[in-house]
Amino acid sequence: MTETVATADAAAHSSAAGDRAPVLDIVIPVYNEEAGLGACVRRLDEYLRGGFPFSARITIADNASTDDTLRIAHDLAASMPGVRVMHLDAKGRGRALRAVWELSDAQVLAYMDVDLSTDLDALLPLVAPLVSGHSDLAIGTRLDASSRVVRGPKREIISRCYNLILKAALRAHFSDAQCGFKAIRAQVAHRLLPLIEDGEWFFDTELLVLAERAGLRIHEVPVDWIDDPDSRVDIVDTARKDLRGVWRLARAISTGALPLEELRAAIGREPLVPGVPLGMVGQVVRFALVGVGSTLAYILLYLLLQPIAGAQAANFLALLLTAVANTAANRAFTFGVRGSTRVLTHQFQGLLVFCFGLLVTSGSLFALHRWAADAPVFVELGVLVSANLVATIARFVGLRWVFRDAGGDGMVRRHHTPSDPAGRAHSGDSADPSHTADLLGFHDHARGAARTADTPRTDDKSGAAW
Repeated sequence: MTETVATADAAAHSSAAGDRAPVLDIVIPVYNEEAGLGACVRRLDEYLRGGFPFSARITIADNASTDDTLRIAHDLAASMPGVRVMHLDAKGRGRALRAVWELSDAQVLAYMDVDLSTDLDALLPLVAPLVSGHSDLAIGTRLDASSRVVRGPKREIISRCYNLILKAALRAHFSDAQCGFKAIRAQVAHRLLPLIEDGEWFFDTELLVLAERAGLRIHEVPVDWIDDPDSRVDIVDTARKDLRGVWRLARAISTGALPLEELRAAIGREPLVPGVPLGMVGQVVRFALVGVGSTLAYILLYLLLQPIAGAQAANFLALLLTAVANTAANRAFTFGVRGSTRVLTHQFQGLLVFCFGLLVTSGSLFALHRWAADAPVFVELGVLVSANLVATIARFVGLRWVFRDAGGDGMVRRHHTPSDPAGRAHSGDSADPSHTADLLGFHDHARGAARTADTPRTDDKSGAAW
């Protein structure tokens, strides 16, 4: 530990001498990597000094290595001014990233695997959208059609199956959760990290799902990637833990245990068009699909009940039954609300919306029978379908009110931070060091603890020290 703290003291002295915080902090998590660590760090450092347009630091995060990895890391830090070391007493990639990212003073935080499987030419396309403020989080993807990947069929199948599971269970839209090549804006990381439970391989997935649910923009970069034949990953154990993580995260989302609304309010993006809330277009499409099914069910029920109960009673029963089913379908499919929380309240509010539809359709039937008492059933049905179109528009507006606090596609509000009263959370001036200091200051204020990246510190949870 004393060697690590000494390295931190040197970094703090250098910072006090006038060094500015880097734009980019690249974390390399390592565990027993004595054989390849030196070559990796030297290659990366040479690349960064060879024309990379942003100032960058390399942070080696040693995960309780039992070989010579930590000594080699310190030797590298002593001989290369752009390298520093953090040692953790516990293993876990996610644990290492959390420890470094929480303390880093950089504006953009990134990580890559020690084997440098990803071609470094993808680093600038990964980082640039975050520095400009265009995107919030960036990932390398091996599953894009334009990616060039060399790896065995076993890993290819496992990777694609895992991402299919994420799409089915968590409605994820990103293409590659586990590629070891990611970056995130520091402001965003400081808001998401306290909500992430996993400290191992599922950390990446949890970070991406939370970011996506919060309405953040995730930028994907197709990469050239060559599989490392000496990978230390236990595929079976990792798959088991990942599936357990998917179940835990899906349950947390469905029960409302995660403060997604607060995240959207704090760091989400505003609607692109004023008056058209974020996600509304997707909601309209899903609502229309549910509406088509409801209309067909309504027509079938009306035709079955009309000869028995008469037009008004048939309309009432058909509309009531389809309204209950429609509210349940829209709750889950259109607005992404899962679980039993407030389900009865939502159904009751949905029935209030149903009452308006009943008023419109019953009024249309009354008018038809007043002026054409002998109208055949197909004319009645035509009038009812037309009236239902009016009721459907009102129903969409009404259900948006019912599910106004819903998860996936709710409206996003701009969060005004103390450091940025104008709410310019996504402006392109993020490269300004004073702006970064403001963002980090707000993070410290929000969490109630002021901590600086240049102060030696031991983490009570992970045993990490600079």
